[in-house]
Order: sequence, then structure tokens, then C-alpha cells
Amino acid sequence: MSNPTNCILVPIDSTEQTIIALTQTYNLARLTNSKIVLLSVDEGEPPFVQKKLDELAKEASAKSGQPVETMIRKGNVYEEINKVADVLNPLFVMIGLSSKITLGKIIGQNAFKMVRESKHPVITIRGKVHRDGCKTILVPLDLTKETREKVNKAIELAKIFNADIRVISILTQKDEEAENKLISYSNQVWKYIKEQDVRCTIKTLRGHDIPQMVLDYGHEVEADLILIMSKAELSMKEFFIGTVAQRIINESDIPVVSYRPMERKDTSVFTPY
Repeated sequence: MSNPTNCILVPIDSTEQTIIALTQTYNLARLTNSKIVLLSVDEGEPPFVQKKLDELAKEASAKSGQPVETMIRKGNVYEEINKVADVLNPLFVMIGLSSKITLGKIIGQNAFKMVRESKHPVITIRGKVHRDGCKTILVPLDLTKETREKVNKAIELAKIFNADIRVISILTQKDEEAENKLISYSNQVWKYIKEQDVRCTIKTLRGHDIPQMVLDYGHEVEADLILIMSKAELSMKEFFIGTVAQRIINESDIPVVSYRPMERKDTSVFTPY
């Protein structure tokens, strides 16, 4: 895919949470010199929707200091968001999610399905109160091939915001070899991040409920953003019990940025690309 354009796509509906997401866009838009695009999908009669969008656009432009455009589409909201994003190729899609969605409800899969299938970075926002900016980025670490991409994306964001990176590794196996490998890997990542002139700390915890431990640690360090990689495909088992990424997106009141991983050869040694 070509390099993204300097724009941020913000789907807008009748909920307060999408307005909160919009306000979180202002600082990011200034730092990246991006225009903001407000998108409404199936929210009523076009004239009334356009009036609301125009009012929001005027306010957003005044507060962000950046240009703001509006778009109206008809169709399935999740599908239309991704279709518009594919046309715009934005730096980010900023989505306000209204409430915590229990994994037992099949409807809860819709938002995550949209995030998982997006070719563009998606920032999901549930919490009501957030800092204006980003001081701390939390990066959960594992041994998968996506970790290399995750670390480089975290460095990019940290340089945009002048933020610290907090790396957390969670040991889930009573396997000395696996533990040693993850600890070694974490240290390699820490060294690499420091070499990029980004402030970084690493933390290793032991447990089994990875999403909850990530969220608890995120609150402990007052993280402003959690960075994860979402899988493009889910197995039937994962569809019903939820992946780690899905649970973090569904349950976090800390904003979560999700990147779709590229296909790369797996490795047990951190090798940046």
C-alpha cells in the first residue's frame, strides 16, 4: 500500500463517545499536519446530518487549527468506514466506542471485525476522560513476528508525541526456555528503542489473563495509548472466545491503536526492518 495521506478519518454518530474521539483528534492532527475528515453513515436525512456535520467541522477546525471536511454515506457502518478509509488512505481512523461489549454477545464482534479488517491504523476510544496529548505508550510484547512491526510503530508514535514507551512482557508458561527467550527478546527490544533516542522501560510479569494484566499495568503507569497488532483472520475458536487483541479493544478505557500485521517470516531474535 502507498504511504498514507495526511488525514485522520473520524466516524461520527449520535453518541457522545464519537465527539470525545473527535476531540482527541485535534492534537494528533496538529502534530502530523493532517486534515480531519468527519464521516456519517446512515444517521438520518442528509440535510439534517449535513447541518450537524458542518457545525462540528467548524468547531473542530477552530480548535485543531487544521482543515476539516465532511462526508455522508449509506450502508453498513462498519463496512462503509473501511471503504472510505481505503479511498482516503488516512494516517489513522479514530473511532469512539460507546460501551464495553461483552464477548458473549455476537454483536460485539462487529466493531472488532471492522478493526481487524482495516488496512489502516485504527484508534478506538472508550473512556470519557483523556489527556490532551500522549505521554506514555504501552506496548505488550510477545515472541510473534508481529512484534517487530509493533515496536517500530511505537517508535514512530513516540517521536510524534515525544512520549515514553513502556514495554510489558507477560510470562504465561512454566517453561524455563520460553521464559528466557522472552526475557532476552524484551532486552533486545529495549536496547533497540533506546538506540532510536526514545525513552523506554521494560516490565516482566507472570500470569494467564493477559488482557487484564495489560490493562491493569496501563492504569498503573498512566498510559495514554496501548499499541496492539490485530489479526487479519480469526479461527473459529478465537471467534467465540475472543483474541487478546479483541478483549483489549472491548474492555480498555485507555485508547487503543491497532495495526494490521504484515506477513513476515517468524523469528526468535528481534530484527527491525
